[in-house]
Amino acid sequence: MRPPTLLLSLLALIAGCKQDMADQPRYNPLASSTQFADGMSARTPVEGTVTRDADLTPTPNSIPYPITMALLQRGQQRFDIFCSPCHGRTGDGHGMVVKRGFPAPPSYHQDALRNAPDRHFYDVITNGYGAMYSYAARVPPNDRWAIVAYIRTLQYSRYAPASALPDDLRAKLDAEATR
Repeated sequence: MRPPTLLLSLLALIAGCKQDMADQPRYNPLASSTQFADGMSARTPVEGTVTRDADLTPTPNSIPYPITMALLQRGQQRFDIFCSPCHGRTGDGHGMVVKRGFPAPPSYHQDALRNAPDRHFYDVITNGYGAMYSYAARVPPNDRWAIVAYIRTLQYSRYAPASALPDDLRAKLDAEATR
């Protein structure tokens, strides 16, 4: 009588399965070792290597680029892609996912965020905050700064002083106010 093929296959698989790959010799982090002269198992990284998530330059506290129309357009484009689903196109915190039940993020137009340093927004994009996860792997550092510049533009557009308007626009505003 011949045993079933499935049983033979299973026996062959079990016999060929060894834990050699799973049970390789290794050192725990910071464990001592007799293999190296310094007695440590951990090795110093080769000079010039950079961790995968590290930025290559120190991060400044404010936008390190001149504010140009190209920078603002890039910031708007990146904002619309990565930020507006939650924060809304105007930064009010009423994006499309919020309308579908996701918790609302804070409005960029509240006093605390209007007074926050530029670096705060950069750090939140980089590291995440609250329910927001990190965008460091999705948004490169120069685009993060472009987004920060665009957020500042959104904030200014809502709270620009009337005295900053050209005379003809200020006259229109005054005419609308007296209606």
